[in-house]
Amino acid sequence: MKIAIGSDERTEMTDAIVAELRRRGHGVWAAGPLAGPLVDSPPDLSGGAGDVSTPAADAPTPPIRPDHLWPSVARTVAEAVAGGAADEGLLLCWTGTGVSMAANKVPGIRAALCADAATARGARLWNNANVLCLSLRLTTAAVATEILDAWFDTSFIPNDNDNACLALLEAMETNKLGITN
Repeated sequence: MKIAIGSDERTEMTDAIVAELRRRGHGVWAAGPLAGPLVDSPPDLSGGAGDVSTPAADAPTPPIRPDHLWPSVARTVAEAVAGGAADEGLLLCWTGTGVSMAANKVPGIRAALCADAATARGARLWNNANVLCLSLRLTTAAVATEILDAWFDTSFIPNDNDNACLALLEAMETNKLGITN
């Protein structure tokens, strides 16, 4: 499976998640600070390659790169999933909330912020989630592994109720409900 991953910062946790995805046999490529030598960058995405070296503690703060901001990273990953360049996405930011909100602005994306395995399982089973969002602040390596186990071990099971809910989401995305500002 091709997994697009993005974060607005590179941490030990992001490196561990990339390693875990590769250990599971997934093709992994990245957006934002994770792009570059750490993972393969897809040729059809516009995210820039990030510096994967760790700066010295007394190093000056580098300038802000627009392609490293969480909305840009989330958009790049979400568009890759929605456009078929990736099968699924995984996004991280400090709380996980920002990348979740940004990814869900892309039509066809059902991003789920998951703090535990049960939530990840439900997001896949009932919501057919295609982008997993995690908090860098709250997620430990052990919890991340449990969440990934639940995410990859669970598939959406079509049924009348959940199909109707997903159809309503799609109608909301495309404004087929006639909602105006």
